[in-house]
Amino acid sequence: MASGYDRVEVPEDGAPIEVVDPATDELDVPDNPIIPIIYGDGIGSDVGPAAQTVLQAAAEATGRKIHWMRLYAGESAREKYDENLPADTVEAMNEFTVSIKGPLTTPVGAGFRSLNVALRKKLDLYTNMRPTFHLDGVPSPVSRPEQMDMVTFRENTEDVYAGIEWESGSEGVKKVREFVESEMGYDDTMHDGPIGIGIKPISEFGTKRLVRKAIDYALEHDRDSVTLVHKGNIMKFTEGAFRDWGYEVAEEEYGDEVITEDTLWEERDGEPPEDAVVVNDRIADNMLQQVLTRTSQYDVLALPNLNGDYLSDACGAQIGGLGIAPGANIGDGLFLAEPVHGSAPKYAGQDKVNPSAMILSGRIMLEYLGWHDAAELVRDALEETISAKQVTYDIERQISGGTKLSTSDFAGKVAETIHDLA
Repeated sequence: MASGYDRVEVPEDGAPIEVVDPATDELDVPDNPIIPIIYGDGIGSDVGPAAQTVLQAAAEATGRKIHWMRLYAGESAREKYDENLPADTVEAMNEFTVSIKGPLTTPVGAGFRSLNVALRKKLDLYTNMRPTFHLDGVPSPVSRPEQMDMVTFRENTEDVYAGIEWESGSEGVKKVREFVESEMGYDDTMHDGPIGIGIKPISEFGTKRLVRKAIDYALEHDRDSVTLVHKGNIMKFTEGAFRDWGYEVAEEEYGDEVITEDTLWEERDGEPPEDAVVVNDRIADNMLQQVLTRTSQYDVLALPNLNGDYLSDACGAQIGGLGIAPGANIGDGLFLAEPVHGSAPKYAGQDKVNPSAMILSGRIMLEYLGWHDAAELVRDALEETISAKQVTYDIERQISGGTKLSTSDFAGKVAETIHDLA
């Protein structure tokens, strides 16, 4: 373990998490791990400490203790160090293996590129995983939100995240346009006048390692299916290739554990072998409809980056919104939990927002550590607290007879319920 960094204080107590096998995410986790945490921008200063309260309660209730290591990125790093993402922050997250962070602000149209994307790229966290499930007591816009129980696996390093684009009026866009029209022969594709151009790379390497994560998860968690979601009917050589490469992984690497939908109907009349995962595919726009109309038929979704962004948010809406939607970013032997929602700066420091997404992201982290008993305590206590109508303002205003709690009081109530349930 490192003795320290210039801009990171390593806890004196606690032990590091060791990676046994990066290929399988196998870890050696002590009962007193050091876990880095970035509160993040805006409401991160509220939801970060709230999540710590709940996760520490779950750890202690199961005979463990987390030693938190505070890291800085975004606004807090600019205030302390006059930079957005200190190298020590990235190095510490890499060394200590498992981390959690709150939201970081991404400007629209101008300013620095996304710090969230920068972290994912620097640490090669190529999988964005979002489990989406309904908690009793949370208001939902759909009539049967309990049918939503999907896990999306979104590719995290290419597609639109590759960031290859040229601004309208720039010398770069002029060169690219001339090349595409003159050298490649697409001289009647683009409209006249100012134009922005972007390139959307999707690779075999990036696709296959993402699909492996999705299939491995389905097998480990006893899920029935993995659905490849793409727009390959139009973008045949990017998203169509994503589909084809995904099927190659399923057919060539998993033997009898996995069966494709075509084989299922051609050889077995639609009856899957026992314990096998069925791999199928759906067109992205149709899938946006299917998550509403045939919600219970889908388990795990594997998607390119942009499709994954759309679909996971659409799924989150069905369980009550992004305020309770958790997420995590996973690489080979590295893990970073983070909520789906943004930084909501207008609510920063008011101790009023719902910390459930950050708490549930921490629950994914506990599962990744192998602390399944602690993870279940978090979910059960959170659901019991919400069902008892002890809630933050966003839920209280949608229900009758609720008690409105601050962010910190809500976290304290969930922690108290954890100890009652343990």
